[in-house]
Amino acid sequence: MENLTAQFLHKLPPPLWNSNIRFLTSLIARPNLTSTSSLRRSSPLSLDCSTPQSTFLLSDIHHNRFLNSLLQRLSHPGSCPLRLLQEDGDWSKDQFFAVIRFLLPHSSRLHHILPVFDAWKKLEPSRINEANYEKIIRLLCAERSMNEAVRALQSMMDDHKIKPSLEIYNSIIHGYADGGKFEEAMLFLNGMKENGVLPETETYDGLIEGYGKWRMYDEIVLCVKRMESEGCARDHVTYNLLLREFARGGLLKRMERMYQSLMSRKMTLEPVTLVSMLEAYAEFGVLEKMEETYDKVLRFGICLDDELVRRLACVYIDNLMFSRLDDLGRGIRRSDLAWCLRGLCHACLVSRKGLDYLVKEMNEARVPWTTTFANILLLAYWKMGDFKSIKELLLFELWKRRVKLDLVTVGMVFDLSVAGFEGTAVFMSWKKNGFLDKPVEMKTDPLVHAAFGEGQFLRSCKEVMKQESKSLTYQYLLEVVVKNQKN
Repeated sequence: MENLTAQFLHKLPPPLWNSNIRFLTSLIARPNLTSTSSLRRSSPLSLDCSTPQSTFLLSDIHHNRFLNSLLQRLSHPGSCPLRLLQEDGDWSKDQFFAVIRFLLPHSSRLHHILPVFDAWKKLEPSRINEANYEKIIRLLCAERSMNEAVRALQSMMDDHKIKPSLEIYNSIIHGYADGGKFEEAMLFLNGMKENGVLPETETYDGLIEGYGKWRMYDEIVLCVKRMESEGCARDHVTYNLLLREFARGGLLKRMERMYQSLMSRKMTLEPVTLVSMLEAYAEFGVLEKMEETYDKVLRFGICLDDELVRRLACVYIDNLMFSRLDDLGRGIRRSDLAWCLRGLCHACLVSRKGLDYLVKEMNEARVPWTTTFANILLLAYWKMGDFKSIKELLLFELWKRRVKLDLVTVGMVFDLSVAGFEGTAVFMSWKKNGFLDKPVEMKTDPLVHAAFGEGQFLRSCKEVMKQESKSLTYQYLLEVVVKNQKN
């Protein structure tokens, strides 16, 4: 809102600047005041700019304008933040840390951070404090700029005799652990004790997370033992963290023991932890426990990402539990994936009645057909041996619904033709409308292949596409596959 306000005032002629201050202040204070009738009923605009609200607004506008200008100047090639600070005279705390955040993602500019920090501190001695060091070290560690973070720590201790806080040590230890540099992390863990700062549970949580990231699961167990031997009790954060790391590592027995410990202590099970457990069970195809965990996920009201839903679906497909696909599709938000799952359910069960009902439901909801859904219908009719419905679908229905076809559709018609389907009319239609001359696309959801397989044509195409680097058309692939079959 402030940026929009600044832009608005910038465009006003000078005489109107003061007269609009009160109007804009009231607009910010009451963001719901948007109707024309409400604006007409508002009091006349005042020329008085002496109110605290007006002063605050002008100050805020000036601050935002200056910050935007500063970041623009900083983005110019070859710009030097230290020189910009000298030109401006000084920056506020917010402006300074905005500059630091701007520089952090650019590895080539990291060497500017500590010099400009030193110069900014010297402008106001009160800025040499633990809070500012804590913030800049945390930002550096978050970007894994550990050399700069350690230099800042040394400057803090040696030059200014400021004792580092637990938060500063945690930032450095966690930063090294995240980068897999555990010797350095342990060095600082021991060093903090020598400086009279005792580690807490959060300190060890960061180490555990680092070990998990680098798949060092035995070290996780040793870290927990060391944590407890030093009087740091596991809290619900630690239990959830251990659960997630064991789940991601596929250590199901350890994961389940940790889950029982957490539940027996009546600690909070975080939604993200429950999802990690579900991922682990799906990865290893542990059907019964996967379903139990999925029921808990539904009760929590957690939205799963599409890739995890696909992994659950693959477990059901592998176990020939096709009816579960419909339940899975109904359990997620109405999306292309949901209709895909429900379509696959009826197609795999060879249920024409179920497919007809699903098509009716989609028509009533005005859901357009996707390439995936169209190919599911074609595969279902193929499984039923209903060549008449296939021909009608290909020549009329898909064209009427403006469904975009892909390589799976072409491959299906080719394989059907080998199986006795009269596909000449379909190929002639595609040739006439220029579809066969288009670049090859694959729009079909991978779940369709998991349920029905790829077919001979697609397997042949994969070999051709591996050898060809150029952009291929459907016509070219058809010609190559036919030629290879003749040979």
